[in-house]
Amino acid sequence: MDLLNTLVDKGLRRELPTREEALAVLATSDDDVLDVVAAAGKVRRKWFGRRVKLNYLVNLKSGLCPEDCSYCSQRLGSKADILKYTWLKPEQASQAAAAGLAGGAKRVCLVASGRGPTDRDIDRVAGTIKAIKDENENVEVCACLGLLSDGQAERLREAGADAYNHNLNTSEATYGDITTTHTYADRVDTVSKAHAAGLSACSGLIAGMGESDEDLVDVVFALRELDPDSVPVNFLIPMEGTPLAAEWHLTPQRCLRILAMVRFVCPDVEVRIAGGREVHLRTMQPLALHLANSIFLGDYLTSEGQAGKADLEMIADAGFEVEGAGEVTLPEHRVTAGGGCGSHAGAGCGSHEDAGCEPHEGGGVCGTAAPAAAASTVNEARTDLVAVRRRGAGTDLAPNA
Repeated sequence: MDLLNTLVDKGLRRELPTREEALAVLATSDDDVLDVVAAAGKVRRKWFGRRVKLNYLVNLKSGLCPEDCSYCSQRLGSKADILKYTWLKPEQASQAAAAGLAGGAKRVCLVASGRGPTDRDIDRVAGTIKAIKDENENVEVCACLGLLSDGQAERLREAGADAYNHNLNTSEATYGDITTTHTYADRVDTVSKAHAAGLSACSGLIAGMGESDEDLVDVVFALRELDPDSVPVNFLIPMEGTPLAAEWHLTPQRCLRILAMVRFVCPDVEVRIAGGREVHLRTMQPLALHLANSIFLGDYLTSEGQAGKADLEMIADAGFEVEGAGEVTLPEHRVTAGGGCGSHAGAGCGSHEDAGCEPHEGGGVCGTAAPAAAASTVNEARTDLVAVRRRGAGTDLAPNA
């Protein structure tokens, strides 16, 4: 296929494809999906080999968010039956992080619900970063706390944070249909603040909210322009009790095409499969490792993820290897250009919410690896695939890592 040959050549040269080429990837048929994966896989292997970076979420504060993001189980007015608790103490957060690090994660993402942190919240997170790094000197720490005010990114950097996550989520044209309490421009501003402070920027998207192919290409091209070191790709799982509870638009093949498009547009960036992979990719998750070079280990913010042991077995069985703590994530040209996330041992970027690693996002939550139910209509909520998280932080049960 001439399209795929062209895209491989461009990816190996780090050349931006055209919008028409990106749209054409999304328009390929299910019959061609293996060809698409094979082509994007060549670009992935060029810049990241067969390494898979493991990341681990710690939910510092859950629920009761004043923002109205339609996909989020922690949103204002959410009726989702999630855990709600205030700030974990530094020692509690460090203990929660230890489970993921023991499973092979090299980065911890500290997430808190809310519009954005107060100065007192920054002090709390600084104490948590210190507690985690005192126990694990080389761990990468990413903060994900919402919209940042002036000076807060610099304070997080001084406290030892390596990265900051804030996702664009969807295109500028459709953002107002998803969230009304803040704007797309607010999100861009926060990513820019993280960049300017010397933090590694991590910003991605949520697919499956009813957006068009054009919207997906728009947000990925906008991310390419922002130039984050890491791009998490989340797949919405409609959470009961949220406005998008009946939105079911994704198939495993569709998810693979989206990941391939992101890889072609962002060839040398850490692409992470985030919330929703277990639910939407299901048994085709190993194929997605040929496209993305990073995943989350264990649970998400308000739901359970696939068991950590199953993730490690999947990586090994697919012929990949877990990236070690001493290995550099990003390609050398990004490191020498001053890249943050993974540009040196102990520096990284986070992501990760249930569906977008925002401090107040949980609508695109990841379900358990439960058996798939019988086929249902597109608009019928698949509550059998959505599991409210009942382990880890805020419970007496061990994390699923």
